[in-house]
Amino acid sequence: MSHIDARDVPADETSRLRLADGGLDYRVIAGEEIDEFLRASWRGFLDGEPTDAEIAEERALFDAQRRAIAVFDDTALQPLPVATEASWVSSLTVPGGEMPMWAISDVTVAATHRRRGIARAMLEGELRAAADAGLAVAGLTATEATIYGRYGFAPAAPAAEVSVDARRAGWGAADPRARVLFVEREQLAADLHDLHERTRLSRPGDVAGWERRWRQKAGLTEGTEKPREIRGVRAVDEEGALVGAMVFRLKEGKTYDSHLLEIGHLIAATPDAHAALWRFAITYDLVATVRADLQPTDDALPWLVADRRGVALRPHDHGWLRILDVPAALAARSLTGAFGVRLRVTDPLGLADGSWSVMQIGGQGVQIAPLEDSERVEVTLDVGALSAAFLGGVSLETLAAAGRVTGDAEKIAALSGALRAHRPPQLSLWY
Repeated sequence: MSHIDARDVPADETSRLRLADGGLDYRVIAGEEIDEFLRASWRGFLDGEPTDAEIAEERALFDAQRRAIAVFDDTALQPLPVATEASWVSSLTVPGGEMPMWAISDVTVAATHRRRGIARAMLEGELRAAADAGLAVAGLTATEATIYGRYGFAPAAPAAEVSVDARRAGWGAADPRARVLFVEREQLAADLHDLHERTRLSRPGDVAGWERRWRQKAGLTEGTEKPREIRGVRAVDEEGALVGAMVFRLKEGKTYDSHLLEIGHLIAATPDAHAALWRFAITYDLVATVRADLQPTDDALPWLVADRRGVALRPHDHGWLRILDVPAALAARSLTGAFGVRLRVTDPLGLADGSWSVMQIGGQGVQIAPLEDSERVEVTLDVGALSAAFLGGVSLETLAAAGRVTGDAEKIAALSGALRAHRPPQLSLWY
């Protein structure tokens, strides 16, 4: 893993000069300015004014690892930045292991400063800064799906929203061995952290968590809405070892026996624990509907209930990736089988633009070398298409049908097979 501290990475000079031409100051900030950064971020996400306690909790993340970029307008009456962006180096699970990723969050532009090229300058600046720092991939989660494609990002780690008609679905014949036990919320947060770090390498697309995220899930942070409604359980195996945990709320239905059980987070280290937690939720007294988001797209749940038509899974985009260095990114993950392809990647920003010979023969591992001018390219794709396929979540054949990949059909299929993952990717949290 990388030992890069994002806070040591300077603001991109190209973006700084571009925004300075418009009378704006673009820079990395720290210390007391982080408080105003956070107030601006809350405003940008349409949240209410944060309390001092909320600011203090969030500021700790920046004190520990996060880099804050802010844009200031000296003519503004408020001292708040008119745009914000946060970044840090996280760990991304890829087929065969993990790799460092430049994580991007807190992207906001004040409503008073739209259409001035601020977002473009910030995002392009972040990508250049990350590439200059030696990162091969950047990632984010997006509130809107139409913003980030123009910067080379693409949805790569999907998730599914699950809705269960508990009465219709019922429970199938499987009888999980794990026991489910209620826990206090402090223990719940600790269980979530423990389980996430134990399991996140089992599926491509997940990232490292952090303590405040789990305390938020457990309703232990300042500003949590109705924290006393949040409950938690853990699953333990026959030896009493922790193998799963779930956060949930109960919401009143139209009648006393038609409550909604809303799962805030469900994580299991074993298939048996997964079944035990879902059985607990579906068979909960007076519950008619169970809902959960950020579940795997290949969830086994429809195979566990009595009537699979009582389970609806709606896949949606969630984790977005942007490759910055093609050879380094491909070398960081395992590729399947023997193959060879002469590859061209186009990138309007020039970060990942280039042509390479990519091959894997026997047990030698992947070999990547720049193409000579005389060598004919066999497959061409844009950086967003390669980013989308990087974790194996979409095939290159599908992207070719959408016009994002061109070239020799057999070579497209060979590279697509090499990028295939044993399990579909999933990102289990927001960042």
